[in-house]
Amino acid sequence: MSAEQRIIIEMGMGTDLHGGDVTKAALRAVDDAMRRSSLPVFGSIGMDHAEMRVQVTLGTHDPAALDTDRIAAHMPRGRAEVSAVQGGLLVGEGIVVVTAAVEAFLPRQDGKWRLVE
Repeated sequence: MSAEQRIIIEMGMGTDLHGGDVTKAALRAVDDAMRRSSLPVFGSIGMDHAEMRVQVTLGTHDPAALDTDRIAAHMPRGRAEVSAVQGGLLVGEGIVVVTAAVEAFLPRQDGKWRLVE
């Protein structure tokens, strides 16, 4: 049994239409994913956001060009871990598209609380 359980996963997409900046596009992809998520569970159970691990996986045509430290510093909650993989798109001379998967993990909460319908 894993020591953690995933509590959320969101997908996003970001672009830089003129500069070819993969980090700029990645920040937009992360923001796109985060706009659709909310974690009210922390307030409900009195848990500190620092207990959450956030795994960000970014797909880009040029993973080596991505500033993963900048992306990690951009995350508003939790302990961010950022990785870049081959993916995304390069369109023409300066349009880049980056995709993001943002996953949040908490230590297992067995016996501490449970969701009810």
